[in-house]
Amino acid sequence: MTPPKPSSLALGLLCLGLAACSGTPRSEYPGADAARERQTMQAAADAGTEGAGAIDSAGTYLRLVERMQQDGLWFASLAHVDALEARHGVTPASTRLRADALRQTGQDAASAAAYRRLVGTPLEAAGYHGLGLLAGGKGDFAEAARLMEQARRSTPTDGLLLSDLGYALLRAGRIDAARVPLMQAAQLRPDQAQVQANLALYLEASGRTDQASALMDAQRLPPASREAIRQAARDLAGGGAPAATADLPAGFAPGGLALRTAIRASLPRTAAATTASAAERAPNAPDTGRTP
Repeated sequence: MTPPKPSSLALGLLCLGLAACSGTPRSEYPGADAARERQTMQAAADAGTEGAGAIDSAGTYLRLVERMQQDGLWFASLAHVDALEARHGVTPASTRLRADALRQTGQDAASAAAYRRLVGTPLEAAGYHGLGLLAGGKGDFAEAARLMEQARRSTPTDGLLLSDLGYALLRAGRIDAARVPLMQAAQLRPDQAQVQANLALYLEASGRTDQASALMDAQRLPPASREAIRQAARDLAGGGAPAATADLPAGFAPGGLALRTAIRASLPRTAAATTASAAERAPNAPDTGRTP
């Protein structure tokens, strides 16, 4: 998914391109995937119509707005959150949709206020995750990691959150601490290329270049994407912020902070999971033979 502003931590970070940035938001380019967007917009129009076509179920309307956000229609989704809440009332689910849309449309203060309203609700983890994404967007990766750690306490199996947390830890200079959440994320979400790219970044930054290469081979990353990951690792080792490249623009994926690759496709779930595990087990050099 892709954000209007530099979003499956998502926190999309380094996001040299985490289900978190393709550089340019689809909502600003109506021609992209036009047929699908027309269908989504027609459904949205029907949702606002009284009579036979009206959506009378809050759950159905929520799913419609979620679909719009998956399609990158953040501004339109914000209007429909207003309509949803006017018709069915404010709920934690609608507040989360609002908070995400506000963040993706550059309304950070209002987004933070909405995320804070989720604290103390069943969606508290989403609130902390979103606040962490906002902190990361301001370059405060230590705070981003702290907030995502809060979120992890409630949702320890959220792979995209774990990937964002791992990336935030990398950017905060805590490379060793990033290992576990990034390995967990890679095995929980082997279908997400940005999650696998974050793991490759960790492997490169920690000196495990052979494992990183094996993982990038398995993900079929093109040379430009591989070099971007390696350059990002060099920047991290030098204490600097990863630089953007033409293939991997800096920014946030809609799902969070993540180092995005230029590749859309990923390996089948079982193959990717096996590759991530093999990369972790493989020795970095003949005299090591094990991972920490």
